[in-house]
Amino acid sequence: MTDNPTPTEAPQALRVFVVDDHAMFRAGVRAELAGRVDVIGEASSVAEAVSRIGALEPDVVLLDVHMPDGGGRAVLEVVRRTHPQVRFLALSVSDAAEDVIGLIRAGARGYVTKTISSDELAAAIRRVAEGDAVFSPRLAGFVLDAFASRSDTAVADPELDQLTNREREVLRLLARGYAYKEIAKELFISIKTVETHVSNVLRKLQMSNRYELSRWAADRRLV
Repeated sequence: MTDNPTPTEAPQALRVFVVDDHAMFRAGVRAELAGRVDVIGEASSVAEAVSRIGALEPDVVLLDVHMPDGGGRAVLEVVRRTHPQVRFLALSVSDAAEDVIGLIRAGARGYVTKTISSDELAAAIRRVAEGDAVFSPRLAGFVLDAFASRSDTAVADPELDQLTNREREVLRLLARGYAYKEIAKELFISIKTVETHVSNVLRKLQMSNRYELSRWAADRRLV
């Protein structure tokens, strides 16, 4: 009499946690990744993310860069100290070099923009879980350049330092010629919020119009 073969267990789905301050975007990610990975939780703030990631211990965290209470880097730096096995993949609207480099230096395994397709995102999550580094094509050059030059000794810019991350994001898009409506759509915020950020930037930098802001941003290579 022959023994029956032991059935092969199906591979366990990757456990993914989503951190983003926009509920509609989180819902969209869940829908796009359904059946590909197991989205076990989500958070909209730094404090909530740190608490829930610590409790759930996902394989991969999808992490937005800019949030009102500190952003993705703050989440990453706290969680990495207590749960070093958790891997992070930045998923952001921002393609600015300083955002990419900052997150990678803090310990993220990859950085992709929100224009990524659902198939590409699922593949990126798998690769990060396996220990690979993953970047949207044009972002890889930022990382290579940064680590080749070791540009840790950048000169401080007091004017730039007084702007919040969100204000810098709005300024960058404004300098690229985006209209307020386009900026609002790109950043998932209201036109009124865009106007408020622009007013704050103008006040802090003591400028009077968007054209002066554009020149200022171009001089600092923020565009």
